[in-house]
Order: sequence, then C-alpha cells, then structure tokens
Amino acid sequence: MDAAANARPQAKKIGYALLITALSPLLPQILGSAFNIWYNVIIVDPLLTTAALKQRFLSTVLVYNSICYPVVTYLWLRLVYSLRPALTKIERGEPISEPMLQAARRRVIRLPFLGAIIFGLAWLLCIPIFIFSLAQVNHGLDSRLLWHLPVSFGVSGFISLTHSFFLVELASNWGLFPVLFQRARADLTPGAKTLSLRGRGLIWVISAGICPIGSLLLLNFAPASAGNDQQWLAVFVGSIGIAFGLCTSLMLSRLFLEPIDYLRSAAQAVARGRLDVEVPLVRADEFGLLIGEFNRMIVELREKERLRRTFGLHVGQKAAEAILARDPGLGGVEEIITVMFVDIRSFTAISAAATPRRVVEILNNFLRVMVQVVEERHGGMVNKFLGDGFLALFGVGGGLKTHADAALAAALDMLHALPLLNRELALRGEGGLTIGIGIHTGPAVVGSIGSPNRLEYTAIGSTVNFASRIEGLTKELGTQLLVTESTRNLLNAGVALMDYPPQRIRGVEGAVKVFSVVD
Repeated sequence: MDAAANARPQAKKIGYALLITALSPLLPQILGSAFNIWYNVIIVDPLLTTAALKQRFLSTVLVYNSICYPVVTYLWLRLVYSLRPALTKIERGEPISEPMLQAARRRVIRLPFLGAIIFGLAWLLCIPIFIFSLAQVNHGLDSRLLWHLPVSFGVSGFISLTHSFFLVELASNWGLFPVLFQRARADLTPGAKTLSLRGRGLIWVISAGICPIGSLLLLNFAPASAGNDQQWLAVFVGSIGIAFGLCTSLMLSRLFLEPIDYLRSAAQAVARGRLDVEVPLVRADEFGLLIGEFNRMIVELREKERLRRTFGLHVGQKAAEAILARDPGLGGVEEIITVMFVDIRSFTAISAAATPRRVVEILNNFLRVMVQVVEERHGGMVNKFLGDGFLALFGVGGGLKTHADAALAAALDMLHALPLLNRELALRGEGGLTIGIGIHTGPAVVGSIGSPNRLEYTAIGSTVNFASRIEGLTKELGTQLLVTESTRNLLNAGVALMDYPPQRIRGVEGAVKVFSVVD
C-alpha cells in the first residue's frame, strides 16, 4: 500500500518531465511556421502569377501539413516516451539492466539531435515537394521561386530547429538527466555525442544573426506588390530577428551561465576551506567534463583532508605537519631541541585497582589535559605515548627559538593542572596521580626511522636517552621536575631554580648537575 502510494508521485514526476520535454519544440515550430507563412505571403505569393498556381500552393500546404505534422508528432513523442520504462524502473528502485540503462542515457543525450533530424527533415522535404507540385501546374515557373522557396523554408526551418534544440536540451537537463545520471557522469556515457560549446555558438550566430540579416537582404529582391511597404517589411523582419536573437541568447545564457555560476561559487567555497560543496548539475558537454572533474577533485580533497586529520591524530598534529612539509623518506635532520619525558608514578598499582576500561578513561583524561598544555599552550610536539607517560619535543624545525623556556613553562603548567585532575578522581573515591618530568636540551636527529614500508617520525640520539634518565632520577630525589644544566643555560625566563649535588646517572660518564624549580 505504501509502496504504491509512493510510486504514484514518482510516476507523476516522470510524466511531468516527459511532457515538458515533449512539448518543448512546440513553440519554436509554431513560430517558425508563422515566419514561413509571413515570408510566403509577402514574397512568394506575388511570384505565383496565376490563380491555378496560388490554388496549388495552398492545396500543397494543406495536404503536406495534414500528413507531415501527425507523422512528425508521432515520431517525436515515440522517441521521448521510449525513455519512460527506464525512468520508471529507476524512480521505483527496481532492478534495471546495464544495456537498458546505457541505451536510455545515450538516447536522452542525443534527444536534441534526434529531434533536430526529425523536424529538419520535415522542413527540408518542403522544398522539393512544393517545387515539384507547382511545376505540375506551370512548367514555366518564375525562376525566382526556385530560390525564394528554399530560402523561405530553409530560414524558417533553421530558426525553429535551433530554438527547438536548445529548449529540448534545457528540458531534458532539468527533468530527465537527474534521474538517469544519479550516480554517473553524463559526459562519460559510452557512445554518446553532444554538440560542443563552439557548435552552439555557431548555431546561435546563424540563428540570431545570419538568418535575420539574410532575410533583410532578400527583401531587396522581393517582387513589388500593391499594399506592401518595403520599409515596414524591413522593420518587421528586423524585429523578428531581434526577438529570435534574444530568445536564443536567453537559452544559451541559461545553458552556459548556470554551470559557470555553480562552478564559481563552489571554487570560492573551496578557497575558503569548505570541502562540503558539490556542483549538482549533470551535463554531457564540456561543462559536464569540468563539473565532473571538479566534483572528483573535491572528493579527493575531502579524502586527503580526512587522511591528514587521521594522520595528525595518530602521530600528532605538529608531527604530521613536519612530515608533510618534508620528504617522507628515511633519515632526518640534526637539530638542537629540548626533550621532555613525562611518567605517571605507581601506575601499575592504579591499573591493578581499577577495571581496564576505567584505566583507559583515567589515562585518556590525563593525556587530554597534558597534550593540550604541551601543544596548544606552548607549541611543543607530543611525539610518542609510552603507556603511562609520553615523550614531548620542543624546538623541532626551528619553530621555537626559546624551546627551553617553552618546555619548562609547559612542565609547570602540567604540574598546576594535576591537582584538578586529582580532585575529579577523589570524587570517585580513587587515588590521585603523581608524575615525574625530566627535561634536557641537546642535539638529536629528528626525522623518519623504520623501513621503506613502515616509518615513524621521532627524535633519536643521546639527548633523548638522557632526558629519560633524568625523569627516572626524579623518584630518587623526591621531586616531580628536573632539568639539566644544558637546559638551565638556555633559559631566559626568570624562574628560580634549585641545584642538587652532582648526580650519577646510569650510562653517563661523570656526575651530572640537575635542577628543580623552587616552590
């Protein structure tokens, strides 16, 4: 019941689109016929010198139109409504074979051409039929009829055909293309050809310029006739030409300017950083190619942006930017940087007292706050998560001239943020967190390491190892933050530091001076 109810509006929509397309050539053909009648009455009729010729001409008009119009109408309606089975299947969501779909797509693209052929043959056949019919009455026809009749039917037919072509194209683009090309590009339909933009421009010039101007010139050869004022005839022909030219211009502007407006708006949106735009038009001409490639470009940009965001989430935004700015090959660059190691103390005991899900929640909440402090407030790069801690780098790529100050400021902000996190844990009856932070400044190779198939962006060298040892020393000295002498020597901020006696560190020759911040 519901499916049938839904099918009725869809069928009505298809019927409306087919009807509009079928009726689109009607007005141009009527106008072309009116122009032809006027031309015959004003110019051809005076050349019919006998009553018999005039009667034969009128009889030929009646007989030809009574036969031609029904035949042409039948062929045209049959051509248009041959699309209905495929359109109905698509709208109802019924299975449709690929050959049937491709045949319907090719037919709707060729519809303006096929219509022009049908109507053009009807106009062109007028020339031999009328000349032959008149010749049966009087074999000594006025020679001017032999070129005025072809001009009459040729100019009238061409004007009506060009307007029919553009109106059929507009109607099919509006009502039929969106159904047949829902997820396909019309310009890539195999075996389908359409008139190029240059061809349309040529037709417009002939229809709006050459035909009216030629008609005006032909008035100079029109036979004199009582009651005909040549100046008013010229004004009439000129007015008709202007009207046809304006109509053609309006149709062409609709065909040309609409896709240009869409493309311009979409390009401006992309330039502003919006990647959710899409040009909804479906065309089979050069504009279809431009629109299709533009939409494909937007899809690729969205995919690249998604990959970039995902990439940034996994390696860190700073690291992602650094990787994308350089050749992502093996190796790196030696730089003087400040390295920070952060570790949550007694995290094993915390993990044993809580469920795995809760442990992950605690760790994620801690890292969320600390990463924000390091990267958003102080321009560092959280390079690697180490289970219950992380490695942060400051000064990579020369982005921070005072990277030692930035690292120390980040460490102090982290220590200030920790009590708030602990209060949240206390409200749940859970123990608080304590951390150890070790900071060291020195040379390190920053870049990509690994294999050609799997890379990791990180810092390598004794500076990194030394920072890790300094963080481990915080437990022995009973403090949460230690900086080395090399970091202390680069500090510009007036932070009071307390030095410890030289310390022995595993893997390092000699004693090392370390400092902590005075409370």
